[in-house]
Amino acid sequence: MLLTAENLSARRGEDLIFMNISFKLTNGEALVLTGPNGSGKSTLLRVVAGLLRPETGAVKIAGKGIADDIPACEAAHYLGHKNAMKQELTVLENLQFWKSFLGNFNQGEAFGIDEAADMVGLSGITHLPFGYLSAGQQRRFAMAKLLVAWRPVWILDEPTAALDSHADAIFAGLITAHLERGGIVLAATHQPLGLHDAHQLQMSGFAGVEEAW
Repeated sequence: MLLTAENLSARRGEDLIFMNISFKLTNGEALVLTGPNGSGKSTLLRVVAGLLRPETGAVKIAGKGIADDIPACEAAHYLGHKNAMKQELTVLENLQFWKSFLGNFNQGEAFGIDEAADMVGLSGITHLPFGYLSAGQQRRFAMAKLLVAWRPVWILDEPTAALDSHADAIFAGLITAHLERGGIVLAATHQPLGLHDAHQLQMSGFAGVEEAW
């Protein structure tokens, strides 16, 4: 499988935030975005996730069994600053929705909801309303969303916000396991996340970018 970004640029208002960004990632590879606040890291992630239209360029996914016209975002999970969970629904109901709505990409196999809850260290409380949980617990269940529907590309924007060191370690383990399964990770983060051998893309904002591979 190959995720390709070609000559991407994005605009905020009248200003180009970045331009001419290209990269390729294949099975088991990760790319970490670095740079100061406002440099375009979140914007780039949203473009790759299909949430924002690029000014120029395209993002493509290719591989065995993947049709040429499949949008790359169909192969991706996006975990942004918000958890994308309904406060009044139980954790189980939230995860059931995402499992059904997203489905498995290219006949991949996902984890069951109980198994995913155990993997994030929160088994036995999926019957509780999501809004009842602490911020750290909510974030961990947002991570479980990545597990209940198989998507090979994980797009992560500061995913360990509101987490303690123990939860950081759990998430680092999940990312490592995902890469070992042949997944791809694209992340903006100040934490290692177990991505010691990751490629890096340093962004400076306002159409500036410096690549270090």
